[in-house]
Amino acid sequence: MKERNLRSTVLVLTCFLFFLGMVLSNSTLAQKEGKTPKDSPSAIQLQVKEGMGSYLVDSKGMSLYYFKKDSPGVSACKGECLTKWPVFYTEKVVVQKPLKKKDFGVFTRDDGKKQTTYKGLPLYYFFKDTKPGEMNGEGVNNVWGVIYPDKLKP
Repeated sequence: MKERNLRSTVLVLTCFLFFLGMVLSNSTLAQKEGKTPKDSPSAIQLQVKEGMGSYLVDSKGMSLYYFKKDSPGVSACKGECLTKWPVFYTEKVVVQKPLKKKDFGVFTRDDGKKQTTYKGLPLYYFFKDTKPGEMNGEGVNNVWGVIYPDKLKP
C-alpha cells in the first residue's frame, strides 16, 4: 500500500515538474524571440474593418467600446448596464504601435472596481460579441460605439 502511494506521489510530482518546465521554457523562449505586444494577454491593438478604418481590440481581437454618457474617468454604466457592457480592465497596459501608451489609463469606478480608459473614456466589451472581430454593440441606442482612434473626439 505504501509503495503504491509513493508511486502515485512520484507520478504527480513528475507531472507537475514537467508542466512547470514547459511553462518556464515557453516564457523564456518568448522573451528570446522578442514577442510583440500583441502576444501579451493585456495588449491593446488595432484591427481594421474595411470601409471604416482601424478600431481598438484586446489581445484576443475582441472589440472595445465607449459609452457616450461617460465622462473622462467616470463611468455612467452601472448595475444592469454592466451585465450587457462588462468593463475592460488590464493591470498593465501594453499597446501595439501606432497606439500610444500615454493615451491609456486606469481609474477606480464608484463600485470599487478598476477600469481601463482610452483618452480618459472608460472601455467596455459587449456581451453579444462572442468572436474576435464582432462589433454587435456598434451604435446600440445611439450611445455605444466601437473606438476608432482616428475618429474619436473625447
